[in-house]
Amino acid sequence: MKFIVSSSVLLKNLSNINGVVASNPIVPILENFLFKIEDGTLTVTASDLQTTMTTQIPVDATENGSIAIPAKLLLDTLRSLPEQPVTFQIDTETFGTQILTDNGRYKLSGENPIDFPKIPAVNKNLSVELSSDALLDAINNTVFATSTDDLRPAMTGVYLNLSDDKATFVATDGHRLIRYRRTDISGSANTSLIVPRKALQLLKASLPEGVDVRAEFSQANASFSFSTTQLICRLIDERFPDYENAIPTNNTNVMTIGRTDLLNSLKRIMIYANRTTHQIRLSLKDNKLTISAEDLDYSNEANEILLCDYEGVPMEIGFNAKLLVEMLGNLSAKMISLEMSAPNRAGLIIPADKEENEELLMLVMPVMLNTYA
Repeated sequence: MKFIVSSSVLLKNLSNINGVVASNPIVPILENFLFKIEDGTLTVTASDLQTTMTTQIPVDATENGSIAIPAKLLLDTLRSLPEQPVTFQIDTETFGTQILTDNGRYKLSGENPIDFPKIPAVNKNLSVELSSDALLDAINNTVFATSTDDLRPAMTGVYLNLSDDKATFVATDGHRLIRYRRTDISGSANTSLIVPRKALQLLKASLPEGVDVRAEFSQANASFSFSTTQLICRLIDERFPDYENAIPTNNTNVMTIGRTDLLNSLKRIMIYANRTTHQIRLSLKDNKLTISAEDLDYSNEANEILLCDYEGVPMEIGFNAKLLVEMLGNLSAKMISLEMSAPNRAGLIIPADKEENEELLMLVMPVMLNTYA
């Protein structure tokens, strides 16, 4: 079997799907890309059993065939080559592979493609057409807040609820919760599912801007198709926490402030906070916000005063600065509102200037301060 392909085109397509390949996979064959040629089209597949990605590249080939090629070795070779046509010569009996370039020859041993796991089928219970920009916004606004605790598998993915007029994306790790809604994405039926974090991070890395994405969902799997790439992942079969009841409704204390000013101040003050708890104190009174932190172990302390627009009773509330910085850093709004009801209840961060078709709510749990513990 023999085919010719552009080194840069092959490298770009392989780089898009390489994130699927695990460094220490359960089955050794998964360290390989599966190459399959049919009628002048090369389909490359990468899989870790939970997630599968495929990409298609037109090549100059005279016959059909398939082989599994070591992913790391091939990528390292392509990265070091200048742009040029490369020729792959494959012995279909021994799976020995040669890569021929203008001035070099590289030999590597492939593996039997029959051992590579089959691409899972997605029985289309529901399909949705959406723009890659809308999907990227949804992923960027939620995936960072998913949990890394495998003992709570439902929280390690993003919950997606599709109704006939909107799509709701929710992520939580128990300390914060993000609810992101879009009215330009909808489904024909009321469907709920949980998409794993790894699949969304792979989409985030490989989705181009301004293309159409076809999302298809079955009971067990989800498929996202765009350009010449397809990602199929196994959905998380768990019950997502009842997040609506966690969102406080009667928030009479509202602070409105510039996001960048608050973010920069928090970054400075958290340097002086306890290294373990990252605890900072927000004191609100008379349109003034005082941010303070102290680390008793090292006698470090700092505080800053910022002007804000505050409606409510004077109050002090504690937060984990690391969580606040990450949440504010993922926003693009110029002004944000922090809505609170009491020092021991969750605070809500809401962008003051909303984009069309979207609604974002960020919930962050407080930490106990000594003054009211």
